[in-house]
Amino acid sequence: MKFENLLAEINGFGKYQILLFLLLLIPRFTLPCHFLLNIFIGAVPSHHCDIHVLDDGEVFENFTQEQRMIVSIPAEEDGSPSSCQMFSQPQFHLLHGVSNATAEPAVPCQNGWVYDTGTFASTIATEWNLVCARKGISKATATIFFVGVMIGSVVFGILSDKFGRRPLLLVSYVSSIVFGLTSAFSSSYVMFAITRFFTGFALTGISIISIVLSVEWVDIEHRTFIGVFGSICWSVGNMILAGIAYAVNDWRPLLITVTVPLVFSVITWWWIPESARWLIANGKVEKAHFYLQKCAKCNRKAEVIANIKSEALLSIINVHNEDKSYTYLDLVRTPKMRRLALYTGIVWYGVASTYYGISLNVTGFGLNIYLTHFIYAAIEIPSKVCVYFCLDKLGRRYCQAGALILTGTCIAVNIFLPKDLWHFRTVIAVLGKGLSEASFTTVFLYTTELYPTVLRQNGVGYTNFMARMGGSVAPLILLLEDVWKPLPQVILCVVAMLSGFVAMLLRETHHTRLPETIEDIEQTRKLSVHVPVQEIDTPLKAIPREVS
Repeated sequence: MKFENLLAEINGFGKYQILLFLLLLIPRFTLPCHFLLNIFIGAVPSHHCDIHVLDDGEVFENFTQEQRMIVSIPAEEDGSPSSCQMFSQPQFHLLHGVSNATAEPAVPCQNGWVYDTGTFASTIATEWNLVCARKGISKATATIFFVGVMIGSVVFGILSDKFGRRPLLLVSYVSSIVFGLTSAFSSSYVMFAITRFFTGFALTGISIISIVLSVEWVDIEHRTFIGVFGSICWSVGNMILAGIAYAVNDWRPLLITVTVPLVFSVITWWWIPESARWLIANGKVEKAHFYLQKCAKCNRKAEVIANIKSEALLSIINVHNEDKSYTYLDLVRTPKMRRLALYTGIVWYGVASTYYGISLNVTGFGLNIYLTHFIYAAIEIPSKVCVYFCLDKLGRRYCQAGALILTGTCIAVNIFLPKDLWHFRTVIAVLGKGLSEASFTTVFLYTTELYPTVLRQNGVGYTNFMARMGGSVAPLILLLEDVWKPLPQVILCVVAMLSGFVAMLLRETHHTRLPETIEDIEQTRKLSVHVPVQEIDTPLKAIPREVS
């Protein structure tokens, strides 16, 4: 008898699971609002040197603003005023079109900058003048955030496998609120960078725990629904971010606005159950029995579990050592676990590197930043809906491998397409972005099904670490175009296809029970890949029951 049988008997996708699914969706809407927030709070609006230092009150008295700019700021090659340089003295001869061969050399801005506030009222770039020689500091903010996400993936993976999903989810909620709000009130860039690091660290718990907890409570038939439609929250939250950023264009209120909704998540946490799978795997059968009873009662199946002994639940999962603490070392101690960790790590790296590489390199639609962001987010939803149907028809392995290989194919096509066919190139690029998002959606669900319960959070934490590494490397790959223009696309194409072929080495998990222990993975016979669950498991009536 396996957990799936028991879950099916008490309705593996009843009212209880639907309510849990909805409760866990609420905080997931906020994730893209933070993960992609730097697009708006780190934006650098148009700017030029503050030239009032050249005005003694009489020099510019009868000058228009345009004339003041001409005589005070050198022009770039395209005729626009320089963003980072000014003249030390007004060059009045420039008003008459006289050559500036005798003009004084330009110098860096002497008294700060004047920023265009038409799009953004304030950003961290305007707050701390992170422009010109310091513009790299502004770009580093996103990297700092994702380093926090990388480390958080490892830490929350360890702790949630050791102490449970539920308590660590609360830790993630509260710490995300604390660091998110603190960053909004930062008095210096150093303080802001530190708090953004810990915000990314804390938010990771929401990301990896919510998906695992959702999958561990539903039956086999509905895992695809949970995985795919749960990920649609990311795209919807992404679209919502565009609207919020448009309405709140000052970076401090914007940070507060996207963080405050997590307070509601703390309230809903009281109704979120612990994973019964994790409790049984760790010998906490009394608590597992309690939550299973609540589930059965909510789903109107109370009679199914009413007379089952708590101790009998241990027979569901073969727990040889209830007190054993699992760590990341257990991912590589045994041959098949080692192979699983290697393959999933490569796939996650390839998925993230390709996704962010394409996202950062897709040509915009010539619209403003808010509308462009909204359209890019909306494009992801059709791809996720298609994935939902493909996962059940083709299986996880072929969807994962196919999405990655086709993504690589789209990149390859654009390498050889002439630049003048920009309409066709845009269509191929958007198709590639949709396919890369499909591979991201698939890999979250696929990974939770591949790793055993005792190591599931460790596995998801490790693979998320690999994903964030791939995302961090993607911008660096794009810089290689200075070496050879097509080189970044060639690398992304190779990475996508290579990770797609590696995905073919993973076992299929469609319509199979979730592995519970490392021994399940190490079995020589595959985990019911082609054998229906009911044919290999003990029927429910074989479980010992209490005598009334």
